[in-house]
Amino acid sequence: MDALEFVRVRELEIAVRIWNPDAKRTLIAWHGLARHGGDFAALARQLGSEWRVLAPDTPGRGLSSWSLFPAHDYLYSHYVTVAIALMDHYQLEQVDWLGTSMGGLLGMLIAADEQHAPRIARLVLNDVGPELDKEGLIALSSYFGVTHRFNNFANLQAELIKHYASFGITSEAEWRELALNSARRLPDGSWTYHFDPRIGEQFIHDTPRDTWADWAKIRCPLMVIRGETSALLAAETLPKMAESQPSLVTMTVPGCGHAPMLNDTQQVKPIQRFLTTPLAAPSTATPAQPAGTFSQWLADVWRYLRGGR
Repeated sequence: MDALEFVRVRELEIAVRIWNPDAKRTLIAWHGLARHGGDFAALARQLGSEWRVLAPDTPGRGLSSWSLFPAHDYLYSHYVTVAIALMDHYQLEQVDWLGTSMGGLLGMLIAADEQHAPRIARLVLNDVGPELDKEGLIALSSYFGVTHRFNNFANLQAELIKHYASFGITSEAEWRELALNSARRLPDGSWTYHFDPRIGEQFIHDTPRDTWADWAKIRCPLMVIRGETSALLAAETLPKMAESQPSLVTMTVPGCGHAPMLNDTQQVKPIQRFLTTPLAAPSTATPAQPAGTFSQWLADVWRYLRGGR
């Protein structure tokens, strides 16, 4: 990381990690549910000096403020507000966007929004799409909705290695760096993760929506990355996504689940090619949508999380 800035959005301070701050091209890289912008350090190094990478910490994560009002601030609608405010702060009329998991869904919502869609030049989704596995989503929300305590740092690192095995990390140094950037000490001397445990309340308070309809509205170039053994993005979802977006670029990463860390050349080079492909004239046609809606499926998940069946 070459710079760290804090941008105030309403009552919250948003931490933005920056690599190559003087580069001519800019990529916004937005992390997943319980992670932070530091996860994109390897990606930024691999992309090289011509790319300025801006990686914000979502409210409640990393170095950004925790909310006093989770039911209001830990929602996609508020994350959109934060993202647009950051684009305005950095004077980005249009920017390339790469999002892992939650960060990809956030990019989708912006790219599908009639007002904000022109702000996204290209969109890369890392192991996420308009349809997610129900059991995988429940497992994520259950795990990250509670406070995890560890007697010592070694136990925290061991749990991280177990929980994030699907990231595809192979070196001890990378695991150590991940743990160092994921831990905070509690007043009693024990250890826990860096995020506000109330971020999981998003699964209760957020409003279900038809994400397939959002997907069909997007007009910018699209790329989706899938971990070969992903528990969240099913392999059969990719052809459905291509039905609505025929020019979709796809990549499956072997040896990874949810979600690839984007930390080696084999993963980053295809992304780099996609990001440097000249933009075509925007399409005005309306792609066909897959049968059925995502809103009912997501509503079922919400009811499940509330204790219903």
